[in-house]
Amino acid sequence: MKRSLFHLGIALACMAGIATAQQSPTAPTAKTLSPAQADLAWQKATAQFEPQRKAILARVAQHMNDGPFRADWVSLQQYSAPQWYDDAKFGIFIHWGVYSVPAFGSEWYSRNMYQQNMPDYAHHVATYGPQSKFGYKDFIPMFKAEHFDPQAWAKLFKEAGARYVIPVAEHHDGFAMYNSQLSEWTAVKMGPHRDVIGELEKAVRAEGMHFGVSSHRAEHDWFFDGGRKFDSDVNDPRYAGLYGPAEAHLAKKDEDLYNDWTYVSQAWLDDWLARTAELIDDYHPDVLYFDWWIGHPTFRNTLPKMLSYYYNEGAKRGGVVVNYKQGDFAENAGTLDIERGQLTGIQQAHWQTDTSISNTSWGYIKGDTYKSPQELIHLLVDVVSKNGNLLLNIGPRADGTIPEDAQKILLAMGGWLKANGDAIYGTTPWRTFGEGPTEVVGGTFQDTKTKPYTAEDFRFTTKDGMLYATELGWPQDGTAVIHSIKPDDHVRAVSLLANGKSIAWQQQADGLHLTLPAQPAGDYAYVYRIELAK
Repeated sequence: MKRSLFHLGIALACMAGIATAQQSPTAPTAKTLSPAQADLAWQKATAQFEPQRKAILARVAQHMNDGPFRADWVSLQQYSAPQWYDDAKFGIFIHWGVYSVPAFGSEWYSRNMYQQNMPDYAHHVATYGPQSKFGYKDFIPMFKAEHFDPQAWAKLFKEAGARYVIPVAEHHDGFAMYNSQLSEWTAVKMGPHRDVIGELEKAVRAEGMHFGVSSHRAEHDWFFDGGRKFDSDVNDPRYAGLYGPAEAHLAKKDEDLYNDWTYVSQAWLDDWLARTAELIDDYHPDVLYFDWWIGHPTFRNTLPKMLSYYYNEGAKRGGVVVNYKQGDFAENAGTLDIERGQLTGIQQAHWQTDTSISNTSWGYIKGDTYKSPQELIHLLVDVVSKNGNLLLNIGPRADGTIPEDAQKILLAMGGWLKANGDAIYGTTPWRTFGEGPTEVVGGTFQDTKTKPYTAEDFRFTTKDGMLYATELGWPQDGTAVIHSIKPDDHVRAVSLLANGKSIAWQQQADGLHLTLPAQPAGDYAYVYRIELAK
């Protein structure tokens, strides 16, 4: 409970900080609104949805304790992920939305085009004109998704070896990709005029995969604040339903929750809870993924209501998963997700890493580069050996097509998993995650600091009494030694998992010695199926 007590202290300090900030505001520009004024403008713009919002909140209040969980952190720490999730190991993340139209910078274009010190701002003015004449809203009619084929997407993800799929239902930009009854700014009412999330849900489940959704709406409270500082359409009350309160974001870094005095109103918290419950009720996701800003101190009293409502609803169908970033929840109240990074060593609690198949952006941008199948397979093998899952993101184009390079990489991963999946799916860690000279740098956004693996690097998993040792390179001399396998482990047989061929072996004091056949063509990692005496 250390994190809960820490966040309580932050919450109290946050309230004091907000009061101080309101007493001594920075010098306003002609278009600047106070936090209260900004929130009021947004509330007026969304007043037409107040009856629906109240009805959803009443339903949450009535049913959030109907089941094994209560709306408090002590109860929520009894959470555990369902077995299917622990066994799945590999999922697909999808960042797709209006930000795919400009296809510049990153999926944060919606924010950065209003940040006057960002390249996105200069690009926008040069390409589309000033933000007072052409704002983010004006990309929506260009987001037609004319080639979106959810069945083809689901088939591709299945062939890639994924066991669950999580599209972003709403990104920080505030545009709902689902049929929300709490907003006019949705993909059903504008742009594609399709329930993207609903169509994907049906297609993904039809392929036998689990379906989840990701909500990044929490950050939307302040995401467009740059547009308050100059003449832009963010200041036009007609568009407050899209741009939100656009509160001044007061953290020095966007992810710095521990020094963040950004104003968050109760009205915003209520709306966030209602929209999240709407996703739960309408799409029954097996997974809910949240980005980092739900860790802001003001969310601490609202989060337990949402979690108990969702966990109790999910308990009726075998359990559900909530992915959260480090520090956002009380420990063990959900499944920890490490963004663009990993953990070192075997973890007692199941966890997840998420990263993008492309190197620069989560959403589609022109000219992005991609990770290799080998890099991603090595990542998957390492994460699974430590009791984790890999959630791999793709960014489709605005027209609904998935870039060809991304498709090829996914299919290459699927080919490897088809031959070697027994070492991945449904496995548990061995007594050690691996051996060799290469270990990752632990933590968020550390993925670029990991060195390439070598033929001396092995990762271990077990299933049904079998030990799987995955070698992350092929030794040039045709021999390998697995030092973690001791003489008293009593090996009975060794074979190459991909083709079933037996491998000559000998146990010695320094480990299991293997004499390897010719290197298999076109493989990325090499799995030895080792039968040990019971």
